[in-house]
Amino acid sequence: MAVSDFSEHARHLAEGLFPHQVEGVAFLLGRRRAILADDMGLGKTRQAIVAMSEMAPTGPYLVVCPASVKRNWAREIEAVKPDAKVALVGPDDPPASDWSGWVVVHYDVLKKHLNALVLFDWAGIVFDEAHYLKNHTSQRSKYGRQIVGAATDPVVYALTGTPMTNRPRDLFPLLQLANHAMGRSFLSFAKRYCDAYENGYGWVTDGASNLEDLTLQLRGVMLRRNKNEVLDLPPKLRSYLDVEIPEGTAQKETEQAFALLLQGRMAQHHGRESVSSRPGSNRGRLIAMLSTLRRKLATAKTKATIEFVQNALDQGEKVLVFSCFDEPLKKIHAHFGEASVLLTGATPTDKRQSLVDRFQNEEGVRVFTANIQAGGVGLNLTAARQVVFNDLDWVPANHWQAEDRAYRIGQTGAVHVSYMVAQDTIDAFVQMVLETKTALVDNVIEGQALDQVGGGDVLGALEGLMGALSPQLADAPKGTLSHDQIRDLLHQARETYRAQQGDVSAGEKSAPIIPEAAIEALIKVLSGPQKRFYRVASRSKSRTGTFYEIAVDGADMICSCAGFEYRGMCSHARDLKAALASGGPLPVGGTVVED
Repeated sequence: MAVSDFSEHARHLAEGLFPHQVEGVAFLLGRRRAILADDMGLGKTRQAIVAMSEMAPTGPYLVVCPASVKRNWAREIEAVKPDAKVALVGPDDPPASDWSGWVVVHYDVLKKHLNALVLFDWAGIVFDEAHYLKNHTSQRSKYGRQIVGAATDPVVYALTGTPMTNRPRDLFPLLQLANHAMGRSFLSFAKRYCDAYENGYGWVTDGASNLEDLTLQLRGVMLRRNKNEVLDLPPKLRSYLDVEIPEGTAQKETEQAFALLLQGRMAQHHGRESVSSRPGSNRGRLIAMLSTLRRKLATAKTKATIEFVQNALDQGEKVLVFSCFDEPLKKIHAHFGEASVLLTGATPTDKRQSLVDRFQNEEGVRVFTANIQAGGVGLNLTAARQVVFNDLDWVPANHWQAEDRAYRIGQTGAVHVSYMVAQDTIDAFVQMVLETKTALVDNVIEGQALDQVGGGDVLGALEGLMGALSPQLADAPKGTLSHDQIRDLLHQARETYRAQQGDVSAGEKSAPIIPEAAIEALIKVLSGPQKRFYRVASRSKSRTGTFYEIAVDGADMICSCAGFEYRGMCSHARDLKAALASGGPLPVGGTVVED
């Protein structure tokens, strides 16, 4: 391929990515197995999908991730590859082993489906939140290695935002998956980097040693960027995470609410007032049903929210968690215990500032759980850069106010906002309204007219759409609506609302400017590996005059000495890597082997 072709292809891969993501894709493309350890919120998922699709164009691909982000993986895959086939495992079984698309499975059901998953010859495997595998002797870690080992040289990416260099032993299972030399012998790794010692009962390996050397040796196999280092991020990032809830949650209330809404549609058709605009029992019933519906959905999402927040805490974050209801907040607060504080409408006014102060100033207080009404206005909570909405308020402005508890004067970094969305429920429509109105608000900042945003809430928007929905569904339904009918109604409502509002989220903001250095990095890896060879002298006095050959492929090194073979690393390779990284002279006796 000509240089101009590589350049064109690199620019195509870079489309829609932030500059740091382009550099991340180049890193992943430089090695068949790698660890991407970016901070939470920097887009590891998108980088992995783009790189994986390039490295292994034909599939099949496996993604192993926490349950709380399983559906988000499906959404991101479809965003990058609109024609991709995606199968979600759990509760559904894996597809047949001739499947060529993507399979997404969560860690909790890995054991259950292991026998089916090892039948695939995976072209690529991604372990998201790979610190779930941090104990190399655990069953979960063994399952991961078993799946990788059953495939024929798959591309393997381990994604994690958890800094691990202060507890180096947690890195070892990831180095195993990455097929790195340091992942060959745990004892050798622990002796050098974990300050390992025997205490009479066995080896103690929870320490840390030679960290500067470890950081150097990780170059090329692990890339880590934190938010403070990445300057191309917007001040606020929003994500909508599809989460699973028990089947049938709030089904009765949903059926009844839609039946009343559709009756209102027929009343309007015949020149009468709508259900929610006229006083009396029907309006009260509708509001009551919707309140119960929203509360049940909020409670059902609590488990996924706790898992998501725990991941953020594992990565050193402080987190704000908002809900419209006290019951989910109490469950979340109880789970995190002394690491959290709770603010609801029942919290005395004179006690609220002390909760804020504890969250802002105490290292051990990591989670601020708050009712969106009580805690969404007037508080300064800039210690957090993660904001999580367990459920969706039907007044969009309440979300914007709550988001800005973290995004305000005193905040020095980007704020990542995550909305938990129960798929195939009323949440899907609420999400569409929030996305649309949020995009309009953002465009106001760009100088557009404020009156484009409009007022009202989600209920008003939903009722206003009833007249545009399918006549077959809206014709005075007898009995209750089926699950499929409700799903169709929600889909139609989303699409109709999108069409009425216009695609305000697309094309409004200019694409990020990608530095030429990032494009050059992509071109370099696309043009293929450039392996080099070095000749180094043995450091042992008993082997004076003995030389070994070190093959250097990118940042990887393979030495021909016996120590490298048995221990996975040797002093020759470490010294050469240090010299090449610093630009200094080669080790004593080292020479370049000409092709």
